[in-house]
Amino acid sequence: KVGFNFVIMLGDNIYGGHLPSDFTKKFEIPYKSLLDAGVKFYAALGNHDDPSQERLYKPFNMNGERYYTFKKGDVEFFVLDSNYMDPTQLDWLDQNLQGSKAKWKICYFHHPLFSDGKHHGADMDLRAQLLPLFQRYGVNVVFSGHEHVYERMKPEDNIYYFVLGNSGQLMRHDFRTTKDMERSFDSDRSFMLVEIAGDKLYYQTVARNGETVDSGSVEHQSQSTSAAAH
Repeated sequence: KVGFNFVIMLGDNIYGGHLPSDFTKKFEIPYKSLLDAGVKFYAALGNHDDPSQERLYKPFNMNGERYYTFKKGDVEFFVLDSNYMDPTQLDWLDQNLQGSKAKWKICYFHHPLFSDGKHHGADMDLRAQLLPLFQRYGVNVVFSGHEHVYERMKPEDNIYYFVLGNSGQLMRHDFRTTKDMERSFDSDRSFMLVEIAGDKLYYQTVARNGETVDSGSVEHQSQSTSAAAH
């Protein structure tokens, strides 16, 4: 048993239908023990989600917004709607990143900026829009989904990118191995545990059978970071 403080969701949260029974079957029942324990979930929107319903669904803590921020200790999270990166959202992100006093800045959204997945791969248009802001304001870590595999990509400009798309549906043998990929896993579903303590972010990716398929740390060094994996 693991005591979670909160859970982030990277999109395609209620895959398929969006009837009340779908929310019950696909979210409330599977995560009942966490919900009963008061664990909060913070959702981003995916391309299979219904924003008109999910952003208003109280357990997702979106407060009616497509994109939003929240803080946990020394960390500020910036949750984006990568389905439609309009100028208003980009201006909002620019202002909020610029104004953030948080030691750690973590962004998460559905479509990956870097991925070796065969099905979708990297979203180059989104990369062109977001990467300059991430570099300018010292974003430390980026989480995304969309590709139904796990990927830890080679850091780009001291920003660490993780693709965690195999927590729901799984696509086996769905990535290419390139110089940009440091670790991949597509033989089973998995989830990631993250803990931040001072200047270090520790991560552990765990498969359904309890096997650790990836682990390591990211060290915070102001505008520059370094990572060690094992």
